[in-house]
Amino acid sequence: MITLRNLTLRRGTKVVLQGANLTLHPGEKVGLIGRNGAGKSSLFLLLTDKLHADSGDVEIPPRWQIGEVAQAMPETDDGATDFVLQGDLPLQRAEAALAAAEAAGDGHAMAEAHLALDEAGAFDARARAQALLLGLGFRSDQLDAPVNSFSGGWRMRLQLARALMCPADLLLLDEPTNHLDLDALVWLEAWLKRYEGTLIIISHDREFLDAITRVTVHLEDQALTRYTGNYSAFEELRAERLSQAQAAYGRQQERIAHLQRFIDRFKAKATKARQAQSRVKALARMEKLAPVLTASDFEFEFREPQSLPNPMLAFDGLACGYTVPPVAGHGDTPPEGVAAGSGRPGGAGGTPKAIVSGIDRSVLAGQRIGILGANGQGKSTLVKTIAHALPPLGGRITEGKGLAIGYFAQQELDLLQLDDGPLMHMVRLARDVGPPAREQELRDFLGSFRFSGEMVQQPVGSLSGGEKARLVLAMLVWQRPNLLLLDEPTNHLDLTTREALSIALNEFEGTVMLVSHDRALLREVCDEFWLVAAGQVVPFDGDLDDYQRWLLEVSRAVARGAEPPAWQRPTETPAAPAPRAAVPAPAQAPAATRDERKAGKQARARRADATRPLRIELQQVEARMARLGDEKAEVEAALSAATTAPEDYAELGRRLAHIGAETHVLEERWLALQGELEALEAGS
Repeated sequence: MITLRNLTLRRGTKVVLQGANLTLHPGEKVGLIGRNGAGKSSLFLLLTDKLHADSGDVEIPPRWQIGEVAQAMPETDDGATDFVLQGDLPLQRAEAALAAAEAAGDGHAMAEAHLALDEAGAFDARARAQALLLGLGFRSDQLDAPVNSFSGGWRMRLQLARALMCPADLLLLDEPTNHLDLDALVWLEAWLKRYEGTLIIISHDREFLDAITRVTVHLEDQALTRYTGNYSAFEELRAERLSQAQAAYGRQQERIAHLQRFIDRFKAKATKARQAQSRVKALARMEKLAPVLTASDFEFEFREPQSLPNPMLAFDGLACGYTVPPVAGHGDTPPEGVAAGSGRPGGAGGTPKAIVSGIDRSVLAGQRIGILGANGQGKSTLVKTIAHALPPLGGRITEGKGLAIGYFAQQELDLLQLDDGPLMHMVRLARDVGPPAREQELRDFLGSFRFSGEMVQQPVGSLSGGEKARLVLAMLVWQRPNLLLLDEPTNHLDLTTREALSIALNEFEGTVMLVSHDRALLREVCDEFWLVAAGQVVPFDGDLDDYQRWLLEVSRAVARGAEPPAWQRPTETPAAPAPRAAVPAPAQAPAATRDERKAGKQARARRADATRPLRIELQQVEARMARLGDEKAEVEAALSAATTAPEDYAELGRRLAHIGAETHVLEERWLALQGELEALEAGS
């Protein structure tokens, strides 16, 4: 059990925790949430003994093995599998003990070392390490590649695999999904559901937290508050708690005003002086409640585009890829630090390599396109080609007149000038790209993105990842694009900023093309999906749940050694791109009017608001039914066990009857909720 008692923690002059208390039980899966800069990562450093509390107590079982993702970028020529194996500390200790025993010729020590190796699972350790790598998106030909040959994002995946390899009693994961695509995220989600130890996750991915966690700890105002349930349950409970606190504060203010009016009216009257004095004492003894103050939500909006060409883009036999250097990098982008489309510096002798080809599609005004696909299939390559960061390797891109592209790249944060402040970035942008503006106008604009006062001069290198991402968003908004190309824009954004981005994208008048592993953002923003797979781009006729089911079918087929299902089957002749004649022409598909788009957005928002309570209750009912199913299995196992005492059978029978009755009620409620949900969706 983890216990924090009356804990105070400071980082420099900043107080992170003040008199905080928390208890976590073994095996609990906990989501640690709070705004960027609240101190979540500092709490992880405290739990791993890298920081020490200023006062109070921290209790963690001394024998617990703690696993965490190292934040340092690994620099080694070890193979990927060997690097991951080094995360299994019991295995490493057993191998070191065997080597020492063999060097000393100590037979007894060798026998003990072999026993330790067996307990550590040495016989299948390499297979387990490679399963982790494959699940996180590495290809089979990369399993033994040197660590130094991978780009930064892939090395962080290696650090994650190394942490998962550790047989930890307590696993600490700080934003584990930042460098993952949707496929790897789904795999990690399933792996963590099976993990049996205590798990604490810092994440800003709502669906990821909902799927895994059963306890939520909120770090706010230097205090830790524990809520039972996942993130959606936390939102409900916290809203109710804030409402009750606000109501209590209002009632007390009314009581105080009543007492004060009596005191003011009668304190000068001799006949009422005694009563007035008693009320003065009552007012002094009253424990004053503080008003409920919450941090204001972050909001922004994209400016109205100056024009909306239709179609915005037309692809005719487009082929996308990059120049392969003499020693190729990994993933679907050139090696880190290499200019896009040039291979290694100098680029001479490189060979063009197409990742996707034969693309015959159009992008129309007002479309909301989510781009799906496994890592390495070419999602980022496609987006970079549209954004002119990579040249087309074949075919043609026709751009509509007046097209203005706003591009948020995965590496955009790395391209900021670390020694310059946000204001200097905006001054350069207004001067070089436009529209031009005075310094005060730029300061006011940055203020709307929470860069105010001296912060506009603060070097970007000292800003947090979330603050850098907000600056990039601000620079994107300033350019007034009509086509947004967003490649993993939420990696460093907290939940509040992600929600603000979702709202802003839904209000955006132009077109959105989005690559993201944030399923909540994809669901809320995108109306259609493209799938990048097997060297082609095809429509995906389904939603994200269908996509996850398809991914599961693919993984099962690969495990059986069978051919993957449609879209991913590696055929030389792509099976199913849309016929060129079926691509809508401008005359056939005119852009929707602004009023129509706004009406559609308002309808989607009303539908989401109306159905959200039903969906939340459905999740809660399904979670309870799942727990009852587990409990029923345990009771049935106990009833059939030979070791069960006769006097326990009656109690077990009663438990089984209660489980059956509650399950029946929940099933009826589930059917009713489904009916209400379908009726609302059909009616809207």
